[in-house]
Amino acid sequence: MWKRISLRLRIYFILAALIFITSSGGLVLVWYTYQSEKLLTYLIDKNLAAFQVSQALETALVNQKGFVSYFFLDGNPDWLRQLGEYRQIFRERLKEAYALLEDGTQKEALQRLEGEYNQYIALKDQVIHYYQIGERTLGAELHKGARIHFFQTLEQCEAYRDLYAQRISQIREQSLIQARQLRIIAGSAIVAVLLLSVILAFILIRQILEPVRRLITEADRERIPKPSGNEVKALHQSVRGLIEDIDQTHLELEKSRESLLQSEKMAVVGKLAAGVAHSIRNPLTSVKMRLFSLGRTLNLPVDQKEDFDVISEEINHIETIVQNFLEFSRPPKLKLQQVSPSDVMDLVLQLLRHRLESSNVEVKLLRRARLPEIQLDPEQIKEVFVNLIVNACEAMDTDGVIEIQEEEAFSQAMGSMVIIRIKDNGSGVPESIKEKMFQPFYTSKEEGTGLGLSIVQRIIENHHGRVEISSNEETGTTFIISLPLSSKIT
Repeated sequence: MWKRISLRLRIYFILAALIFITSSGGLVLVWYTYQSEKLLTYLIDKNLAAFQVSQALETALVNQKGFVSYFFLDGNPDWLRQLGEYRQIFRERLKEAYALLEDGTQKEALQRLEGEYNQYIALKDQVIHYYQIGERTLGAELHKGARIHFFQTLEQCEAYRDLYAQRISQIREQSLIQARQLRIIAGSAIVAVLLLSVILAFILIRQILEPVRRLITEADRERIPKPSGNEVKALHQSVRGLIEDIDQTHLELEKSRESLLQSEKMAVVGKLAAGVAHSIRNPLTSVKMRLFSLGRTLNLPVDQKEDFDVISEEINHIETIVQNFLEFSRPPKLKLQQVSPSDVMDLVLQLLRHRLESSNVEVKLLRRARLPEIQLDPEQIKEVFVNLIVNACEAMDTDGVIEIQEEEAFSQAMGSMVIIRIKDNGSGVPESIKEKMFQPFYTSKEEGTGLGLSIVQRIIENHHGRVEISSNEETGTTFIISLPLSSKIT
């Protein structure tokens, strides 16, 4: 039956099938973008906002702890005034939480939280009353019961927060399922398009181009003069060029789509990271102040003093991680000065002198002459040098050599520039992960955040420069920083 259909109808039929499949695929992609936008909007506007309010509730509750004890110790009524302020903050967050409720489960959890909190503050008010009238023994006994209600209220806060954490996880799973379905549909459409394209090409070659070629051959055999223009060859070249353009456009479209999805993902992650970092930072500051005060007043045995120091160091490590999240999500503006990179490098080596000596790392500074002064932010460039030198120390463990080379150079892309190379003789970076080293949140360290090299790259790019990595297992790793001598940095 296929042979009975005319060539024109065959081509029309195949073209119609291709248009239908392509249009269907486009409509599916448009539908999926609307679904993704809907999911992201729902996640950000409702669940993420409620999750942040639940964290704020927990923070406001934790901030109420300790004021009554301080009042018991020195009788200063200002402690009670501050307690009242934090209670007011907790009530305001509670109202915000009620405004964001969506189902009965969330309402029941929030009501349980409010009931437990009301019992807690009622007991606390009785404790304060006993302390104010001088019944300190009764107040102290009742204070123990209030502490129990405090921790029960804190557990209710965590349970309420976990409800929204689960909801966010469910939305994420739903988005992944839709993405998998879209990939299946797109894969099927591609296979169908390829199959129809092969059939169409077979028809064009066998039933159009070959007869034309035979006709030209017969014409040459009869020594008929060739026409001045070769329309068949021109059409052939045009079609090939069009196919190559389509392939290139398809690749660029795929890259753009991947870049857009990655940008949307990083925007959500950045906003979430900033919110979490701010929520952690407030109680962390309070803990550091308390530890500092305890460290000055307590006389601990040696083993307890070591435990105290370990706790302090780990809290400082947490604060560093939080600071990295904040810098990544909200980078500071450049404060430009006319400074030589050599001066910044000298300052960094002086700051890291004890770190280098403790790791038994030797630094070789190869500098023919001091680099010229350029427009840069010395604090941010100092952060770049510190990050790369500390990474080099960690890559070599101990007894290593860091070689720092400074020079001026010229390239067509950047013009006159300064180059700083920081090289270590460690084990090097595997070729498989070299391309991932500057990606945010990618790290090969057990305690790393994966933001150090990402921040380094962003700082250098903000100075209109570039940073590159060269590494192998025999010679170690080299980071190459290039900064233009003159640039209009805003």
